[in-house]
Amino acid sequence: MKRIELKGITWNHSRGITPMHATAQRFSEMHAGIEIKWEKRSLQAFADFSVQELAERYDLLVIDHPWAGFAARTKSILPLDDYLSSHFLKDLEENSVGHSHKSYQFDGHQWALAIDAATPVASSRPDLLRKHGLTLPATYEELLEIADRGFVGFALIPIDTLMSFYMFCCSLGEDPCQTDEHVVSEVIGVRALQLFKRLADKVHKRFHHLNPIQVYEYMANTDDIAYCPFAYGYSNYARHGYAPRVLDFHDLVSLDGKENMRSTLGGTGLAVSAKCQYLQEAMDYVRYVASPACQLGLYFDNGGQPGHLKAWQSVHTNKMSGNYFYNTLPALQRAFLRPRYHGHMFFQDHAGDVVRNFIIDGGNEQAVLQKLNELYQESKALV
Repeated sequence: MKRIELKGITWNHSRGITPMHATAQRFSEMHAGIEIKWEKRSLQAFADFSVQELAERYDLLVIDHPWAGFAARTKSILPLDDYLSSHFLKDLEENSVGHSHKSYQFDGHQWALAIDAATPVASSRPDLLRKHGLTLPATYEELLEIADRGFVGFALIPIDTLMSFYMFCCSLGEDPCQTDEHVVSEVIGVRALQLFKRLADKVHKRFHHLNPIQVYEYMANTDDIAYCPFAYGYSNYARHGYAPRVLDFHDLVSLDGKENMRSTLGGTGLAVSAKCQYLQEAMDYVRYVASPACQLGLYFDNGGQPGHLKAWQSVHTNKMSGNYFYNTLPALQRAFLRPRYHGHMFFQDHAGDVVRNFIIDGGNEQAVLQKLNELYQESKALV
């Protein structure tokens, strides 16, 4: 019997690597002679490392959706709509969690399947809230009151700071990067920076260097932080037995007292390299992982955070995660889909430092927006 080996690359967290190992093992059991080996990279490398370079070495890639435009330009990964049935893709479109399925579309093609869905959501330690006589905040002003008492923390590394800046802009009524001239209007941009900094000034400096995973680990392993207002959600931390303490997850607070804030969509997609020699087998595996049965069963049961709506609405997944999916789905459904044009990764790589420097050190809001606009124009020129 001919033996086929496929190599895959994903990211270094239980949510990223464990479900891929499990699905690969099960797929091999169902398809004799096929072995799929998954490797992992750090969360930062996941965001930064070129899809084109990875596609030279791996058959299967778990990617971030802002790479869609780059993938379309370089043709380093395959348009899945050329290989998967329209009926199957239609089901994924109709059962997308927010814009997750759409996020991997560019130039009329589907470059990856949304096997994982995420956006910044709120989280808490209910035991600490009770201990300190606190209640879950519903408004931004109530959030600031908890922050004044030192019980709030969130991720402030560059990429997360930029995504949070987008969130403040969206929540003030203007989505970023909707024109060719500027990232956001001055009036909205200035207000967003001011609101963001007002909160960030109240959190401990340790959070200047933490990503969402590190924030959740800190919340689960210490009794310092009772509430995180926004960080890319990880259902793992809502499951008993995963970390020393279980976290509850919630929708975001309201900025205006009327509507909850709109965060920036994340998640991951499964793609196939254009260099892959075993296309039929690779496509069969991609179809299997993205199928609703796998998503709400094996994929979730092994630490995955599904990208299929039926998994988010499943009694099973919610029972095992303290209703993580029920509670946070509204935030996913309204999340902002960030730009995916070819040059946007350049902007994303550099703009986070600009915003973060202001949030931490202060400065002139107009100067920040001017620098962002310069980077935006530079990124557009790359197209």
